[in-house]
Amino acid sequence: PTRPAWSNKVEYILAQVGFSVGLGNVWRFPYLCHQNGGGAFILLYLLILLVVGIPLFFLELAAGQSVRQGSIGVWQHFSPRLVGIGFASCVVCGFVSLYYNVIIAWSLFYLVNSFRATLPWASCPLGANHSQPEPECAQSSPTTYFWYRKALDVSESIGASGGVNLALAGCLLGAWALVCGAIIRGIKSSGKVLYFSSVFPYVVLFCFLVRGLLLDGAANGVRIMFTPQLAVWGDMQVWRQAATQVFFSLGLGFGSVIAYSSYNARHNDCHGDGLLVAGINFLTSMLATLVVFAVLGFRATAIAKACVARNMVLLTQLLPALKLPALKLPTLDPGALPPPQYSAWYHKLPAELGAALQGHGVTDCRLEDEMNKVPRDE
Repeated sequence: PTRPAWSNKVEYILAQVGFSVGLGNVWRFPYLCHQNGGGAFILLYLLILLVVGIPLFFLELAAGQSVRQGSIGVWQHFSPRLVGIGFASCVVCGFVSLYYNVIIAWSLFYLVNSFRATLPWASCPLGANHSQPEPECAQSSPTTYFWYRKALDVSESIGASGGVNLALAGCLLGAWALVCGAIIRGIKSSGKVLYFSSVFPYVVLFCFLVRGLLLDGAANGVRIMFTPQLAVWGDMQVWRQAATQVFFSLGLGFGSVIAYSSYNARHNDCHGDGLLVAGINFLTSMLATLVVFAVLGFRATAIAKACVARNMVLLTQLLPALKLPALKLPTLDPGALPPPQYSAWYHKLPAELGAALQGHGVTDCRLEDEMNKVPRDE
């Protein structure tokens, strides 16, 4: 039977890019890169992508384009006994769509609240006495309080359901409505939506990148990102995470790559398509990681500067008491002493003197140490 076809090659490439590029690139890849040696993980990911990821991605493109059927039809074409693999991939896509639409619902909830004159997560709300901030919010942060108490409205325990959150339920219904509207006419409708849904995230990422690179200390984060710690290559867990990320980011095994390519002509250049989509996928991961590490560099620099200022105050108090004129500090002005210069001075101290200063609360202020700490509340 006659099978629908993409209106043009651009819609097809946008469809493959829109499917493969997602939270795995923007969220998971920077996290894994941060946890597993920065540049070392990037090199390892690129190696597995070239050796395993791209060949398997090309096989799925070629299978869908040759048979011109979806995942179930392709596996049935190979062997009727393998049709269960096609059904399994459809079930996996169903599960993935469930939690992705929940994330879209959260995004819609934040989008609606962002139109308020004062952002609700900008400051802590007032407590019951209307004079002091909410104690729970004061102990954590306004963003954390809004997320748990306003957006999720979490219950006290797993045994208490807490009822239906009407605001989030409405956002979830809106997310499913958007999905249904995009695919109701198959590729005829989804192809037009892709011009916005696949391109707009790059506009946002580039805006974040420009803003992030202008922050104080962003260069430190980018430097640490591209500094490979090759010792992590000896950990097989890092290899497993890199391979998992390759499969997850390219969408291998989900069946969607096969389905999208099945709407192409049989003689389409799937070799070039595979290299193009995989290349865009990798560059998107690098772009998102640059944004994240620029912000982490800013955060680490701010914390390190506060650490230097605190230690300068302590040293100013300890110098007369401990009679330590031989410390030869570059300056006692915390604003004029960068954290790397302070850290270099600290490591040149004799071991006995360093231990004595640590006993009085004077510590090292390394940017790398702050970068290696995972921010959980921000």
